[in-house]
Amino acid sequence: MRKLWGRASSSNVMKVLWTLDELGLPYERIDAGGAFGKTKEPGYRAMNPMGLVPTLQEEDGWALWESNSIARYLCNAHAPDSPLYPRAPRARAAVETWMDWTLGHVTSPMVTIFFTHVRLPEPQRDWAAEKKAREDAGRLWKIVDAKVTGQRFLCGDDLTLADIALGCWVHRWFALPIERPDLPKLAAYYEALKTRPGFVTHVALPLE
Repeated sequence: MRKLWGRASSSNVMKVLWTLDELGLPYERIDAGGAFGKTKEPGYRAMNPMGLVPTLQEEDGWALWESNSIARYLCNAHAPDSPLYPRAPRARAAVETWMDWTLGHVTSPMVTIFFTHVRLPEPQRDWAAEKKAREDAGRLWKIVDAKVTGQRFLCGDDLTLADIALGCWVHRWFALPIERPDLPKLAAYYEALKTRPGFVTHVALPLE
């Protein structure tokens, strides 16, 4: 049985869990990271030198880390014809563009907002940084709002890895107790994501 190392509350672990469910692949999840520890142990560092989560371990012991790489690998290795990761070069490039955009642009401000409201104790909360991050994130979400006008998902009417990469942050944007610009197409996109059982099971959860 393949194993996925990582706590369920990690946004990066959520991406892989959702991908595994979309592809119908069996797995065992092992709590690791945060309060669960394990990531500093030599055995774990041999699989993942960064000591972060998630790490995917296949049945033969081969391991892979970095959530976007794991998601792409799962499609390539176990479901090469899945629409999650289309083969056509331009369609695939579009998916990868949004995956990279999420990692390079959306993650930083959203982490600041999320940690300020959920993870950090009150004395450590920097509300000026939160305000700037919320303004930056709002500008980025306007790009998504424009992109999904007239289509269900980021790259058309089929779910792809682009949506899986972005989905956790979409949920947190709407679930956090913050002021948000009125973006009706983004809200409709959030509702479309909720039609996917893997999103509901692994991503659209109470914030912790």
